[in-house]
Amino acid sequence: MAASRKEHLIDTALRLFERDGYHATGIDRILSEAGVAKMTLYNHFRSKDELILAALRARDQLFRNDVIRDLAARSDDPAERLVLVFDVLADWFEQPGFSGDMFINAAAEYADPAHPIHAAAAEHKRLFATYLREQAQAAGAGDPDELAAQLALLMEGAITTAHVSGSGQAARDAQRVAQLLVDQATAAASAGTAAK
Repeated sequence: MAASRKEHLIDTALRLFERDGYHATGIDRILSEAGVAKMTLYNHFRSKDELILAALRARDQLFRNDVIRDLAARSDDPAERLVLVFDVLADWFEQPGFSGDMFINAAAEYADPAHPIHAAAAEHKRLFATYLREQAQAAGAGDPDELAAQLALLMEGAITTAHVSGSGQAARDAQRVAQLLVDQATAAASAGTAAK
């Protein structure tokens, strides 16, 4: 029961933080929406910051697992997955209530890079970039680090543009650029191998 209350608190906080932001969402609002007493909250979390960190960890696991599973279901080809990630983003952007990226928003609201919440946001981005690098390496990119960094930058731009503009077109525009980058990175590696 205690674990389920803790999970319920995290789920409620996650939904509210995503929709309304971190500073704008007070503890009383979370408690009211979750239907739990303040003592229940403080039995599990020492502070609002701890609850935010738990919500970000939950979102990180959910997002990365869902995206990686979705991409694996769409294609066995790592080069294709690097391009299809923008289809996954487009699906996300078109969901009702899309309100941007919780990690970008967390880094903006907690701007000090040394703050644990900012650090958690940065870690999420690093972990997803690691996945992109693994796919780039498996695809035979000449410089997997460079390709992963380029694609991560495109993703961030698409997410921010979709949030600000309210249009999912950003994913399609970024996808066309991603295809060019993947083709260039894998063709250069193939050409180098053929030359040997």
